[in-house]
Amino acid sequence: MNIILLSGGSGKRLWPLSNDIRSKQFIKIFKKPDTDTATDDRYESMLQRVYRQIKTVDPEATVTLATSKSQVSAIHNQLGEDVGISAEPCRRDTFPAIVLATAYLHDVKGIPEDEAVVVCPVDPYVKEDYFAAVKQLGELAQAGTANLVLMGIQPTYPSEKYGYIIPETKDAVAKVSTFKEKPDSITAQNYIAQGGLWNGGVFAYKISYVLERAHQLIDFTDYADLFSKYETLHKISFDYAVAEHEPDIAVMRFNGEWKDLGTWNTLTEAMEETIVGDARLNDACRNVHVINELGIPVLAMGLQDVVIAASSEGILISDKAQSSYIKPFVDAIDQQVMFAEKSWGSFRVLDVEENSMTIKVTLRSGHRMNYHSHDKRDEVWTVVSGKGRTIVDGMEQPVQTGDVITMQAGCRHTVIADTDLQLIEVQLGKDISVHDKHKYELEL
Repeated sequence: MNIILLSGGSGKRLWPLSNDIRSKQFIKIFKKPDTDTATDDRYESMLQRVYRQIKTVDPEATVTLATSKSQVSAIHNQLGEDVGISAEPCRRDTFPAIVLATAYLHDVKGIPEDEAVVVCPVDPYVKEDYFAAVKQLGELAQAGTANLVLMGIQPTYPSEKYGYIIPETKDAVAKVSTFKEKPDSITAQNYIAQGGLWNGGVFAYKISYVLERAHQLIDFTDYADLFSKYETLHKISFDYAVAEHEPDIAVMRFNGEWKDLGTWNTLTEAMEETIVGDARLNDACRNVHVINELGIPVLAMGLQDVVIAASSEGILISDKAQSSYIKPFVDAIDQQVMFAEKSWGSFRVLDVEENSMTIKVTLRSGHRMNYHSHDKRDEVWTVVSGKGRTIVDGMEQPVQTGDVITMQAGCRHTVIADTDLQLIEVQLGKDISVHDKHKYELEL
């Protein structure tokens, strides 16, 4: 089974746990199965959960993440280095992203044109039966049931949030009569009465089909050529570019559990535990969820239907129904990213002053930062736990707990973790910026 998982967006509706780098699919709030409750690593993200579910249904599945370049490090952090990634050089909506990922599968991974691919969002809350249905969807496309085979979600209520697929018959697999845009609730009820299904953005096709359609709309030769001219491509969704113009479409019904966890209200409905992190609720609390990433306790008393989320980015205290309207308020907050997961570990900003910034850096054993330099700031590293090696202007030396390393602006430096390693990085300068960085090759 070949699967493209669409992983993009900034997920601002789940602030303060999500930001421009850390989208909602990276937030670890789902309890892992068969995990010792005494350990700290008890939770997994939507991304990790979906990937685990795919591999449970089909251990040999080829999984490719179609994502933005800003998310690549976080994906490697959570899934390892072996997962396939098709990274957009810039965002150009779902049609260019899917074409790029399809060309990646064919030209880079060597998957034949006559093989089927299934495209899924990375962030639905589903059980394993969903991915059994995804596998069946791919088999239908492989068998030539239609040029496009969609998964139609059986509606549970007349939602205004989803588009609708109207099938020609009530069969388990049927030809598609028409698509409908997101309706009001009364119109949605009429669609459901006609047998309408939610469009969950899941569909399958043969690689040759999308590549042929892409060559009709885009002038390119192969993956490398498409990547090089990606910035010039027109922003357009896959639905508008392909689905609405394709006469040969089938839909397969799915009746299992499926939730779109796009807001705090819907996300807390899927949480198995009411508390993640250090929090306490008194007996008067009802339907209260707390997600606390700070190293200080949260106490809630006498609250009902409330979500509390605390991270380095900020603190949210909201009525669950009102949490759906968070986006314009978050858009008005001008703040740098305070936490991010990287391929080598993670960092968390502890303090920001006019001419300094203090960061806690965690490196995983066997990993290292990029070999880099800065023009406008000095840095001081203090190792607080673990062992490793620093390389400063080509000179390597061992470091351990308590060691202090000073680097002036312009010098090249990196740190290599021989064990899990934590350090405090103090940046000193008048113009501290994430853009003040030059990367270099390093031969070890």
